[in-house]
Amino acid sequence: MDLVLHLCDEYLLDKVWATLVPLSAFTNSYAALNSTFTIPVVNTASSSTWSQVVSHLPHPPITADHIASLYSSAPSPIAQISAWPRDYIPRQIVSLTVLTLIGIHVLYFLFGWLSYTFIFNHEMMRHPRFLKNQVKLEIQTSVRAFPGMMLLTLPWFQAEVMGYSKLYDGLDTYGYFYLFASVPLFLLFTDYCIYWIHRWLHLPIFYKTLHKPHHKWIIPTPFASHAFHPIDGYLQSVPYHLFVFLFPLHRVVYLVLFVLVNFWSIFIHDSDMITGHPLEKVINGPAHHTLHHIYFTVNYGQYFTWADRAGNSYRQPESSLDPLLEIKALDKTKTK
Repeated sequence: MDLVLHLCDEYLLDKVWATLVPLSAFTNSYAALNSTFTIPVVNTASSSTWSQVVSHLPHPPITADHIASLYSSAPSPIAQISAWPRDYIPRQIVSLTVLTLIGIHVLYFLFGWLSYTFIFNHEMMRHPRFLKNQVKLEIQTSVRAFPGMMLLTLPWFQAEVMGYSKLYDGLDTYGYFYLFASVPLFLLFTDYCIYWIHRWLHLPIFYKTLHKPHHKWIIPTPFASHAFHPIDGYLQSVPYHLFVFLFPLHRVVYLVLFVLVNFWSIFIHDSDMITGHPLEKVINGPAHHTLHHIYFTVNYGQYFTWADRAGNSYRQPESSLDPLLEIKALDKTKTK
């Protein structure tokens, strides 16, 4: 998330924060600097109502050196510089909050709509266990969960921005072998962690409160992918964040993987039961997760089947288990 914040600061948020918390609002703080500070002062906002309100906000010490450093990185009148610089923690927290909320909504609705429109078999909506207004309920549950999941996730993102993670920039920092090896390492680590978190969430002490809301969707659509209790959704995301505090990972690779795992979560909720493909016994795909929603205690894994096999919770997808067969059986009954 630190890469996203940096890019947004560079191309958008510096201007936004200069408007929201302009340095020119704190006239008392830098007026004394003008005799020795030659940067042009364009104090167009100091008399506005907004500037008067903003002038009461906390801010880092405003010194000539501070203003000079801001000016040297982005030469502009003082009125176009924010009193909250990029490294000011309150600014980072607010920026991350907004970016996270926007990002999860965009990912959810964009990928969810694509999967629902082009991949999901709409015949599944005629299944007897498909709820009335289910798509609407899935979306409502997801949207209600997003703020809670965001607040729980925010400390991880803030720690990344403050440099506590092992994210790195140079392609050859740890060598090209590790650069490529870090991808399967990330997938294996997060898959195994999520397997156990998911399985523990099925324990009676946790299930009723935290995980049962997600299993309301026996025949899920892609919009059920994020329809969790906020704590449930957060707990299953923890391995993604934990990984970069334990293992080095390139920033761009991490961002790409983070987007892809969200897409995968949406993709495996399409109630698909296509069977017989060569990777079926290796990849925990939509057919496996469909069985999880129907039978509850099988196929807890996220990407692979190996953890389920080791934990004796694996169930092989078979065409005879396809929930679409129930729909076809009902159709035959109606035609008789």
